[in-house]
Amino acid sequence: MVTVPRLVIAAPASGSGKTTVATGLMAAFAARGLAVSPHKVGPDYIDPGYHSLATGRPGRNLDAYMCGTDLIAPLFAHGSAGCDLAVVEGVMGLYDGASGQGELASTAQVAKLLRAPVVLVVDASSQSRSVAALVHGFASWDPEVRIGGVILNKVASDRHEALLRDALDESGLPVLGVLRRAPQVATPSRHLGLVPVAERGSEAVDAVAAMGERVRAGCDLEALMALARTAPSLPDETWEPDYARKPGAVRPVVAVAGGAAFTFAYAEHAELLTAAGAEVVVFDPLRDEKLPVGTAGLVIGGGFPEMYAPELSANEPLRRAVTELALSGAPVAAECAGLLYLARELDGKPMCGVLDAEARMSERLTLGYRQAVAVSDSALAVAGTRMRGHEFHRTVLEPGAGTTPAWGMHQPERRVEGYVQRGVHASYLHTHWAASPGVARRFVEHCRAR
Repeated sequence: MVTVPRLVIAAPASGSGKTTVATGLMAAFAARGLAVSPHKVGPDYIDPGYHSLATGRPGRNLDAYMCGTDLIAPLFAHGSAGCDLAVVEGVMGLYDGASGQGELASTAQVAKLLRAPVVLVVDASSQSRSVAALVHGFASWDPEVRIGGVILNKVASDRHEALLRDALDESGLPVLGVLRRAPQVATPSRHLGLVPVAERGSEAVDAVAAMGERVRAGCDLEALMALARTAPSLPDETWEPDYARKPGAVRPVVAVAGGAAFTFAYAEHAELLTAAGAEVVVFDPLRDEKLPVGTAGLVIGGGFPEMYAPELSANEPLRRAVTELALSGAPVAAECAGLLYLARELDGKPMCGVLDAEARMSERLTLGYRQAVAVSDSALAVAGTRMRGHEFHRTVLEPGAGTTPAWGMHQPERRVEGYVQRGVHASYLHTHWAASPGVARRFVEHCRAR
């Protein structure tokens, strides 16, 4: 049985302070010597980077839309194995999920799947007695969701705190913490959310430390741990990226783009590639002028290449190496930022030129879950393979003529998207390979065949 104590940190709406509280709790408990397992509901890549910094462990996503409800508990068990506590940061408001899909992919659904108590973080900056009505509504909306307490955020003064506590006395839910307004721990944002940890360096370290100290000073850690221990056991069903490999089989080198420009990656992808027999080597397209020695396949995930277009363009030796590898027919999997990097140019700056397309920033945010089917055979999937994913970008791509698409989209509208060209599979679609482990196996087999 899976018995790790656990908490889900939720809120009535985005912007209430979930990331500050969740990351601060992770840091505060880790500072006490506990092994803390960090998790994030939904597809977001950025918050898990802060979680990892706070705990020293990989931040892991729990996305019921992309991975399916049956995988949530097993993925949680995989990530939290051997830990003293797990903290799960929610997404949006507690009951907000995939558009038009009811509770699917909501924090509430994940909390129920994990049988975990919920701590509700409330932005109290513009209310006093009304906070009790708000909390009562959220606590009574779904009787299967167990809200175990409240953390009040952005409290203005002692007088304000007293008013809030008096109101909540009637709710029956304990106040587990009070955090005053503290702009010094605010994390900078831009067009796709928070600035990733990899781009901030020591600033991110200081910010996480400040979150941890703020939560330690303002929250009842003993009461929160006691609440976490009330979570009942889960069935012992642990997801494992474990495949039987042929004795003596070649371990092809799969180069994975990292560094400040390519920060979007799910931890399970590298685990799946390794389990399928690959030697995973991370490189930084901003700094490294060569691909790793012996590279047989290339994975370029998401990130912010638009913020580093001049630097990426200036690294001509690596651009040439990527182009030569792709033109040789080697397997290349590129998602979103990787797609832009393989284009001819991005915002007028020369990129690798593998794809006959030009990319540029736009004012429009493309965001949402997608249902997709593979249109063409590729190193990732055979035609007809169905997958779920998400898009998240503010760029547009102007393709050349005669391109072969990667995906046929079926939600929210029907269209084709992406590229399949030689061994290249490039698309805006982010996918979670844990839901389709055959993707990693197929990719590694194509690498081994070289």
